[in-house]
Amino acid sequence: MSNVPSIVPRRFSSYADHKPKAGFGQSSPAPRRCKVAMVAGSGLYPSTELHTLLRSRLRLAALITFGAFLVFLIRNLAEASDPIMTGTWGLTLHAAVTVLSGFLAAILWSRRPLCMTSLRTIEVALFGAPIMFFSWMQVCGLLHAQILDYAREGSEAQVVRLGAMTAAVRWFCLAVLYGMFIPNTWKRCAIMVAFITLPPIAINLAMGLLTPPLTPYLDWLVVDTSIMMVIAAVIAIFGSYKISSLREEAEEARKLGQYTLKQKLGSGGMGEVYLAEHLLLRRPCAVKLIRPEQAGDPAFLTRFEREVRAMATLTHWNSVEVFDYGHAEDGTFYYVMEYLPGLSLQELVEKHGPLCSSRAVHLLRQVCQALREAHGIGLIHRDIKPSNVIVCQRGAIPDVAKLLDFGLVHSMVLDGQDEKLTVLGTIVGSPPFMSPEQAAGAEKVDSRSDIYSLGAVAYFLLTGHAPFVRDTAMKMLMAHAYEPVKPLRDTKADIPLDLEQVILRCLEKDPNNRFQDAASMERALAQCECANRWTEDEAVEWWRKRDNEKRQPVDENQTLVLAGVTS
Repeated sequence: MSNVPSIVPRRFSSYADHKPKAGFGQSSPAPRRCKVAMVAGSGLYPSTELHTLLRSRLRLAALITFGAFLVFLIRNLAEASDPIMTGTWGLTLHAAVTVLSGFLAAILWSRRPLCMTSLRTIEVALFGAPIMFFSWMQVCGLLHAQILDYAREGSEAQVVRLGAMTAAVRWFCLAVLYGMFIPNTWKRCAIMVAFITLPPIAINLAMGLLTPPLTPYLDWLVVDTSIMMVIAAVIAIFGSYKISSLREEAEEARKLGQYTLKQKLGSGGMGEVYLAEHLLLRRPCAVKLIRPEQAGDPAFLTRFEREVRAMATLTHWNSVEVFDYGHAEDGTFYYVMEYLPGLSLQELVEKHGPLCSSRAVHLLRQVCQALREAHGIGLIHRDIKPSNVIVCQRGAIPDVAKLLDFGLVHSMVLDGQDEKLTVLGTIVGSPPFMSPEQAAGAEKVDSRSDIYSLGAVAYFLLTGHAPFVRDTAMKMLMAHAYEPVKPLRDTKADIPLDLEQVILRCLEKDPNNRFQDAASMERALAQCECANRWTEDEAVEWWRKRDNEKRQPVDENQTLVLAGVTS
């Protein structure tokens, strides 16, 4: 008998068997020490942002250097008026610097990863080559007093001065280019700028002393050049200092307690979401905060604080986990939740088409389990829609559904002031997935409203569109309230009949005719013939193919976007 085990596709175990990972717990409010601002970049400025910034600046500097040397090389080849630059050595060295700067620019603009040491080496090569070339040019121009060959009798001083200033302009541009483009502390910038500004002064002084015909013009050679180099050094060092200070201020401005905001990801029902990073743990997270224009409204702030309190009580694996919350110095309220790189159900269908029945059931059952916990403690979501469910890989498990954004949550237990926080006549929710009672503006809704919305999401997953597609939100609301739902099999004939019956029951107009709780809906989905047919092996293969499609060379400072943040 063979010892080789048979290969059988693995089935997903019930997500009810998965324990939620231990979270950080509710921490104390963050220190009130900073205001909220958003600046591009990473929170780890010394190691990550500086690396990204240095590479981007070196790219531009290399491109500018390459372009300038190439233009003058072509000009020298065309005119051939300068014996120094058009001679064999002049053209060879000029071409070598041009090729080197072009090569460095190509490396910097490529997708090749470069460590900080490599970038600093490129920095030295990029600016060191022009320093040596300019030095050679200046020595050749002053050697044997060749510069005086261009002077008429009586105009020697003017020619020497003009030559010295022409050479100084090259050094001036190089020094300013370094100070303005390369991120540094002012001390390091001062050292590097010294290597750029001292050679022309030293060369002029040495050649003036060692070449008798130039000695009478020593003051022209040294004084004018020194003035130009001092101005260049001041501009470069002061500019580097100011730019560094502004970066530090921006870094401090985007700190929110122990978190650093990196990039705006999207907006929810009453807040904005940012990709952030914990300063010490260096882990990505999502930070949600009230929009600035809403910060002064006590009602909005109360709703926002209620949202985080509600979400903090949820511990189910399929609900988004809340790590922390607090107030910024300017009164902005925020909370921190887990970062979920993946796809929302909205994006999943838009990018890959309607789901097969087995996968749709697999994801819907997970959302039911998340709602089962929420409803059990008196929380009604009221805004269930495809963009509020993220599909991701968590704990080496593919196709994990995460329910998020309780921005419109209705609590029956957290406080008794909920009805006072809803403006009379205001309809909350998303029209394509709103229950009839929400569409009618009912003041009170219960868990069966979420059942309807989840049924509408199921309709969308299987057909690619919401139960009612109308050209205005008002027509959509009227359809939810009064029009019958078109059977799913009229749109897509391969949808199993038992699954269609479950979804249509969720979409009943009368809440009494729907499933009365999320657990009942989950059991009905589990009894469908297609349930448990979406295997883990199939899910792993789907994500592997997706990762291969996405694995295109990307710029290193490109930031992952949290899929599914509501708009």
